[in-house]
Amino acid sequence: MDWKTFQALLSGVNKYSTAFGRIWLSVVFVFRVMVYVVAAERVWGDEQKDFDCNTKQPGCPNVCYDHFFPISHIRLWALQLIFVTCPSFMVVMHVAYRDDRERKHRAKFGDNTKLYNNTAKKHGGLWWTYLISLFAKTGIEISFLYILHRIYDSFYLPRLVKCEVSPCPNQVDCYIGHPTEKKVFTYFMVGASALCIILNICEIIYLIAKRVARIANKIKSRQRHMALHHDDFNDDPFNNCKLHVERQDLKEKPPSFETSYKSAYRLSVKREKIRASAPNLSMAL
Repeated sequence: MDWKTFQALLSGVNKYSTAFGRIWLSVVFVFRVMVYVVAAERVWGDEQKDFDCNTKQPGCPNVCYDHFFPISHIRLWALQLIFVTCPSFMVVMHVAYRDDRERKHRAKFGDNTKLYNNTAKKHGGLWWTYLISLFAKTGIEISFLYILHRIYDSFYLPRLVKCEVSPCPNQVDCYIGHPTEKKVFTYFMVGASALCIILNICEIIYLIAKRVARIANKIKSRQRHMALHHDDFNDDPFNNCKLHVERQDLKEKPPSFETSYKSAYRLSVKREKIRASAPNLSMAL
């Protein structure tokens, strides 16, 4: 495996990760990849040669080794590291897709226009892609730990195993090479994997809590803006359409036709009397 190429690919993921994501990437490189390359491969090496059985029966050591080690630790960890880092490339691909859309948008509408404020900012679809990648990484880590636990019985490597598989003539004692050293590295890799699971869960909680807090702040600011707009509308004299009417005026009944007719008749009689009492100026001239 070309670990330098692998590291170059993952270095791009670090630019779009949160603080928890950067810690997770550091743990993967320092406590898993470096330990795997520097020490683990040399400890295991060709472990089938170090698997000795007290028999010369042809085929018996090979069958016993395959029975107790159906999957080599070193190859299982290599697959785990590859699979667990693949979801992170989803984020890189999504950012590259955004960059391509931004480039096409500027080429069409001009360099002054923007489709995204920041293509690497975790909003909208990129936020969901990042969250899905975290769930995928956590699920892969748990799955590989379960496989290792299922195959090797609680990650334990005994010094002596007894084999009764054909073509062995009878019960055969087989000895594992460097059992204590392999056990230490097994527990170390399992612990590093568990630490990565904890970091992924913390990052999931952090992203969801941050998103909920942002939505709550938007709702509060919107309600505050609506309340200020409502107060300004009531204080504006041009928008104040309220009529101050007393309750007693609302309770009074409208005048009847007869009352209105009598009032008009009295007013006309008064006008005639005023005209009759007025002096005739034309006769005086």
